[in-house]
Amino acid sequence: MRMTRADVPVPLVRSGEVASRTAIRRANLGLVLRDLNTHGSRSQTQLAEDLGLPKATVSTLVSELTELGLVYQTDATRAGAVGRPRQTVELRGTAICGLGVELTATDARAVALDLRDDVLLDRSIAIDRADPDTVLDAVAALIHDALAVLAESGSHVLGITIAAPGQLDRDAGVIRFAAPLGWSDVQLVDGLISRLNADVPPMRIDNDARLGAVAEYAVARTEGIHDLLYVTGGLGVGAGILVDGQILRGAMGFAGEIGHLPLGRPDLPCPCGRSGCVEATVGVTAFLDTVSDPPHAVRDLDQQMTDLRTRADAGDPVVLAALGTVGQGLGVVVGMLIDVLSPRAVILGGYFSYFGEHLLTHVRGAVEARAIAGQAGGCDIRTSGFAFTGPARGAAHTALEALFTDPVACMEHASS
Repeated sequence: MRMTRADVPVPLVRSGEVASRTAIRRANLGLVLRDLNTHGSRSQTQLAEDLGLPKATVSTLVSELTELGLVYQTDATRAGAVGRPRQTVELRGTAICGLGVELTATDARAVALDLRDDVLLDRSIAIDRADPDTVLDAVAALIHDALAVLAESGSHVLGITIAAPGQLDRDAGVIRFAAPLGWSDVQLVDGLISRLNADVPPMRIDNDARLGAVAEYAVARTEGIHDLLYVTGGLGVGAGILVDGQILRGAMGFAGEIGHLPLGRPDLPCPCGRSGCVEATVGVTAFLDTVSDPPHAVRDLDQQMTDLRTRADAGDPVVLAALGTVGQGLGVVVGMLIDVLSPRAVILGGYFSYFGEHLLTHVRGAVEARAIAGQAGGCDIRTSGFAFTGPARGAAHTALEALFTDPVACMEHASS
């Protein structure tokens, strides 16, 4: 007797199995988005090869992402090719964005990135190293204006991440200690939310150097680099460490706090109250003390560093000598970190990024002279292409991270 479809017994699916299947499907949706974010437009065949999924599964995932308004399909241009053009899948881009805000002792910067990592907004304000309430008023106003501009352009802000220096309690949204700001135990997230509308997107904080590393990883992963060290120079000096694409935080969350290691000139006092710290030797204040006639103001660092780069390019002996001192000191620290962490790349950000080979020659020389691993352990030491915008960009990336984990939940929240 031939069995009809109605005669075939239907296996029972328990609720836990349904939940598991739903979670897997949503995770796979995020994987498709992340692959497109990393590699750009792809055909469904390429996506299937990248992710190791059946083509039929990828087709279903792409259809669902299209319905969510996150991707679209277009015919690829194939000059000279014969036959039907292959469709490619592309991120829709501006519909969703993340907002990153970096807080420093001299300014605050807001950067919004869409799904393609394109910059939708980049604006900054000058602030004084003042009491926390005054600074939070200014930063809240910056965020309010940024949200208004992005809403007017039709882009939904998925989340906000604040990049701040020092030791932070990420869960509580508190700055525990930040020497560059002169702050201790400041309720940053609650303080900002209380100054903004009730419907403000989810907000969190993270360390500026770690977020700078996130921005660099968005580029480095396309080169197959998943272990990197990011060292940033400003009023403070910090490091962000990525191991296999994940931020290394340590048991107490303070991994990367290299600015106050006693590896600098022992005669130089540091704002933390000690002497001989890395920050006191290679921080931007120490650099400016050497190349500028006192008194000098740490203001508009981008313009100051651009002017000093011009002087270095012209062979100014004062600037070149100062870069030699900074490079030697920085190289000692970087060499030690290379021996401990063995990264594929070390990326120098902040003010270090302005001076290219003028600085890198000295850093690499010091690393070669002191690192145990020969030829710097095969590590590529380079300067960042983001200058002072790296932490804000990394913060914007982090604000978008939830979308790559569960696109369905994020879009449901965005439409509610």
